[in-house]
Formats: sequence, C-alpha cells, structure tokens
Amino acid sequence: MSEMPAIPLIYIQLAYLVAAVLFIAGLKNLSSARTAPRGNALAAVGMLIAIIATLLMRGVVNYPLILGGVVVGAAIGAVLATRIQMTAMPQMVALLNGFGGGASVLVASAALLGGETIAASVPAWAIVVSALIGTVTFTGSLIAFAKLQEMMRGQPILYPGQQFVNGIMGLGILALCALVALQPEQVPAFGALLAVGLILGVTLVIPIGGADMPVVISLLNSYSGLAACATGFVLGNSGLVISGSLVGASGLILTKIMCDAMNRPLTNVLFGAFGAVDQTAIAAAAGGERPTVKAYTPDDAAIVFSSASSAIVVPGYGMAVAQAQHAVRELMDALEERGVKTRFAIHPVAGRMPGHMNVLLAEANVPYDKLVEMDHINAEFPETDVALVLGANDVVNPDARSAEDSPIYGMPILNVDHARQVMVIKRSMNPGFAGIDNPLFYLDNTMMVFGDAKQTVLGIVEALKEV
Repeated sequence: MSEMPAIPLIYIQLAYLVAAVLFIAGLKNLSSARTAPRGNALAAVGMLIAIIATLLMRGVVNYPLILGGVVVGAAIGAVLATRIQMTAMPQMVALLNGFGGGASVLVASAALLGGETIAASVPAWAIVVSALIGTVTFTGSLIAFAKLQEMMRGQPILYPGQQFVNGIMGLGILALCALVALQPEQVPAFGALLAVGLILGVTLVIPIGGADMPVVISLLNSYSGLAACATGFVLGNSGLVISGSLVGASGLILTKIMCDAMNRPLTNVLFGAFGAVDQTAIAAAAGGERPTVKAYTPDDAAIVFSSASSAIVVPGYGMAVAQAQHAVRELMDALEERGVKTRFAIHPVAGRMPGHMNVLLAEANVPYDKLVEMDHINAEFPETDVALVLGANDVVNPDARSAEDSPIYGMPILNVDHARQVMVIKRSMNPGFAGIDNPLFYLDNTMMVFGDAKQTVLGIVEALKEV
C-alpha cells in the first residue's frame, strides 16, 4: 500500500464540476439519435474525469487493489460489449441497473459495519436510503433480466393478497429504516432491512408483464441513479451525488414520457398486472369466433411494393427476435432504388426498452433521418401506399382508439390502418404482450404474410428483383 501526495480539495471539486457539465451536455445530446454518439462520448469523458479526481482524494490509498478491479471490470465489459447481440441489449441494461444497485448496497453496508471511524462521520439516513433503493433495484433488475431473457414467463405472476403482502413489507421496511437511522449500531435491524428490500424488489416486478418492460427498465435505471446519489452522501463524494441525481432525474422523466405514450399512469404499470392473459377469451377466439384472414406470400408482397410510391415500415419486437434489422435495411435500399420513398415509424414503447428500435436500425446503418417519431408520422399514413408492420402488435391495434372495453383503450398508436395497403409480417396469429386480438389483421386493406421476419423480408427483396 502506498499513499499519493494530497491534492488540494479545490482542484478535486473543480474536476467534479467539469464532469458534471459534461454529464449534462451528454444527456442533452442523447435526446437526438443523430447526436447520441457525441453525447455518449461526452458523458464517458466526464466519468473518466470524476474517477481520476476520486482516486486523487486523500483516503484512497489501496491503488493496487483498485487497479486490479479496473482490469477485471474492463475485461468483463469488453467481452460483453463484443459478444452481446443488439437484440439482447434490454437484458444487458437491466443487468447493469442491478449491478449499480448492488454496488450501492455494498458501500452502505461497508459504511455501517466499518466501525466508529467510518460510520460516525456518515449520515445514517444516507446509509438507509442507499441500502433500501439498492436492494430493491438489485433484485428487481434481476427479475426484469430473467423475464426479458425468457428464463421465466413474461406474463404477470399473480397470487392472492399480493398487494396486501407488498403493503405489509413496505410498512416493515419503513419501521426498519427508522430504527437503523436512529440507531445505526443495530446491525441485526440493518440485516433485516437488506433482506426485506431484496424480497420487495422481487415482489414488485413479478406482477409486471412483458409489455411494460420498457417502463420497468427506465424506472429501475432511475432507481440505480438515486441509489448512487445516496451513496455519494455516504462517501462524501459530490461527483457521485451529481451523477446519481442526473441519472435518477432523467430516468424518472423518461418513465413519465413512456407512461404518457401508453396513456397509463405509473401506478397502473406497477400494480395493474397489465398483460395477464385472459385464457377464457383466448379459448373463445381459438374456437372460431375470430374472422378469417388470408395468407399472402413474399411474391405477393413484392408485387404490391412494385406499384407503390411511398412506404412506412413499423418495426416491433418480432423484428428484434428475428434479428431482421439488416434484412430490413436491404428492403429499404431495394425500394428506394425503385423510387419508393421509405421511412420508419417509431413508437415510444416498441420493443423491450426505450429506444430499442432506434438502436437496432442504427446497427443496420439505417440513416437517422429515416426514423420518424409517432407524433410526426401519424398524419402521413393516409397518404402512404404501403405500411409494413414487422412484428408489432399492440402499438398498431385500432382498438386503442375505439374499443372502450379494451385494456389498451386510449393508448396512442401508430395509425397504420389509415394507409392504402397494410402488410403485416408475423409468425402466427398469437396475440402480443397485452394478450388481446388485433382487428387490424382482419381489415380489407390488410394482407398477412406469415413467417420469420428476417427470412420473409429477404424473400420480398429477392422477389422485387424479379418484378
């Protein structure tokens, strides 16, 4: 162990201020797909400055241990960055949120268990908040990861008295928080707080369906930021307080935006068990109450495209599962070679995480100016010759506009049914995450092309060459 010369505190704080400015500039640039890479770079430089400033503070003395952690962490990060598919990015984000919460729990535990020399100088409330939010974030993120990775079913998991049990645990946590804050030496109470927080993280996320995973990921991201902010108070680190506050605030803002995009309050997302499948309704539909649909082939689709002058592609989770983004790029190129104006309609909650479709299409080098948000493109569907729906379901369901008894009633959707011709590529007639049928599939101007999205799109591209 060796100790570096002490750096005046004013320089450390100045470095944190520079880092904070870079964080804010990075967040601002992330608001646009075109400037997002620059935003990531700015934020990364800011974090590097904050880390270096922290290492230069007095009290940080075990540099070999820190260097070892940096090397191991960088190696793991490099492997994940190169091997994780873009389609698995939602799971990755959920896992990283959990790691952030777990780190906050470890820091809070070390501060409380470190004895008088450490715990006496640390606000007890900061330890409590860091531990509580960190535990809930850790296990909640692991459950979100398991749902996204299909290690457990994506539908809501419900049991009798669920909300009552959560309420009792919530009251117990409040009591334990008060006890630990007033008497930090009560280690058993702190252990109980950690245990109940870990359980609560599981019970809060299991009743949330796969359709709401984008909101859950955004909310858990906010939680990880708030936990980091509280950890900053535990460590007396203003840089961590600032960065955690920014992550927490931006995550909450994004959560609000996504709830507005679904026209549902956050309480409904968390406690409404949206996506629980009504087995009776599905059985009735399977018994013959559904209208019939006519299946078309990629050759039929190519003929329709050959006479079109404009097309709007609506990507959904089915495109992500099939990893069809590169095939879609080929289709866009083929259509534009024929003079067909082609753009992509992006719904705020399409896929499994905020911006999921944008990330996938960017990976396939689809130009940013081709990606148009829902509010700007909806008015153009009536003047569009072909609307191609790739694996999307609930975000294009017309029942959201007209069926007051539908669970998605009032949710803003992409008005693909207003296009002159609608083309839907799906594996089957199975419902989406909401567990409800989609009347779009039975409209006179809709043609269903069944099959794997990637192979079907490539089939259309090949057929276009022959038309």
